[in-house]
Amino acid sequence: MPNTNRPTGLRRRRGRIVNFFARVILAAIFWDILVRNFGGRRIANRTMLPRYVNAARRFRALAIELGGVMIKLGQFFSSRVDILPKEIIDELASLQDEVPAEPFDRIQTLLEAELGRSISDVFESFEPQPVAAASLGQAHHVVLKHGGPAIVKVQRPGIESIVVVDLDALRTAVNWLKRYGPIRRRADLDALFDEFSRTLYEELDYLAEGRNAERFAADFAEWQEIRIPKIHWEYTTRRVLTMEDIGAIKISDVAAYTAQGVSASDVAQTMFRFYLEQIFANGFFHADPHSGNLFVEPHVVDGEVKFTLNVVDFGMVGSISPQLKATLRDGFIGVATRDVHRLIQAADAAGWLLPSANRREIERAADKLFARFWGMSMRDVKNLDLDEMRGFLKEFRSLLYQMPFQIPADILFLGRALGILSGLATQIDPRFNVFAAATPFAQQMIEESGSVFTTIRDQAAELGKTILRLPGQIDRLVDVVLRGETRIVVADTDRLIKEFSRMNRAMMRLQWTIIFMGFLLGAIVLEINGRHETSPLVFVAAIAAWVWLTLRSIR
Repeated sequence: MPNTNRPTGLRRRRGRIVNFFARVILAAIFWDILVRNFGGRRIANRTMLPRYVNAARRFRALAIELGGVMIKLGQFFSSRVDILPKEIIDELASLQDEVPAEPFDRIQTLLEAELGRSISDVFESFEPQPVAAASLGQAHHVVLKHGGPAIVKVQRPGIESIVVVDLDALRTAVNWLKRYGPIRRRADLDALFDEFSRTLYEELDYLAEGRNAERFAADFAEWQEIRIPKIHWEYTTRRVLTMEDIGAIKISDVAAYTAQGVSASDVAQTMFRFYLEQIFANGFFHADPHSGNLFVEPHVVDGEVKFTLNVVDFGMVGSISPQLKATLRDGFIGVATRDVHRLIQAADAAGWLLPSANRREIERAADKLFARFWGMSMRDVKNLDLDEMRGFLKEFRSLLYQMPFQIPADILFLGRALGILSGLATQIDPRFNVFAAATPFAQQMIEESGSVFTTIRDQAAELGKTILRLPGQIDRLVDVVLRGETRIVVADTDRLIKEFSRMNRAMMRLQWTIIFMGFLLGAIVLEINGRHETSPLVFVAAIAAWVWLTLRSIR
């Protein structure tokens, strides 16, 4: 429930945010559900882009005026050049730079209160005009009396109250979206919102950000091409962060650093490898890789142009559990080696597929996607024939209609980071080929993990789990058959013969599974009852049935 004791300004702020999302949701319901399904498909399609561009324009104006969490949302969407139309990106792109700065007198008051002394006692000079103004704070160039040039990041006064109000408004929008079944089934919106809120509050703690920066510096101490700022702890508090000044050319300003001899392709490759190391090796990643937080610093070494990728703003970070990291590594290797089965298994293990998902059909669709798109750059993908895409959509229309994917809360910020990174890599180098860049790293992971042994071990473990589940599964299957509740649904009539053939093979495997289980259970019963001379023979028969079953399964 909204807090009615809020100051009038904050209550009005919440009302404006809620009203904006209400209008967007109602417009989507009207055009994309009602009009589209009642004979207005053509007009809905024709007006879709102008409608969403207009919504993006109104959101941008609201975000600039209000700041806070709205800026965060806008910056995320403005980085998704890989999936959003250019017209929408153009409307939101300026949010990276158009955040209004706080008046300097308010910043000075907060800064001196936090440090417990006047600015002149700490800094040789302090530039009142911020070098960067973000949604939660702003940064100023300074010269320390003892330490040289630095950057001071100061939290916006009153931002904590604003974040509370903005999150309350977003919670209302989330509650509305939860009423829509297709969204509710595919994402735990409450868990996603809680994760987003937790991370946002962590961003308000500059002491935690300083510790994150030091952890990254330790993780990449051996990487000469990565530079992390040093933290000046004596001038750092929960609301003030003082660090080394490593600002250079924004990573999105490709023309500026290519003019100095730096290859855009090399920058994209370095950024990609930097993130692969974070995710798959360290399990600790920078979750806000937009162009305002990544800089390219050219320099000349022995007459050759080199560069460092300078990274700032470690307020939004994410951690990956060992179990999820192992699953992600499996999926990544599956993509890099074109192993569709491995990729789908990893997605399933990570909880990205709904229980009702048709995994065989998903695997077939992924196999076809790999066959057509594997190895392409984003520029190649954008130049594909639309008729070819329509053919793919038509072939897998039932799968697309079901949308068998869901969004676990623990990958919210990983997905956000990868989404921004994908858009940024495309912006830097449209010819960037993620498959070519991923292959060497995947090969390294395969060598490090001892892939053959690991695969055999995992398959053996999976077989053991399957054997343990078989009695219950067989019992349920026989029960369903006896009740007459079985039925066959064939999605495409031209695949009818294949479906019957597959069903026949499945029934043969079921027969041998029943024989195997019968021998195995018989051996156990004989052993329990002291028939030690007979039980080994029955157990050998069970093993023989299992070997035959295995041979039938791999044919």
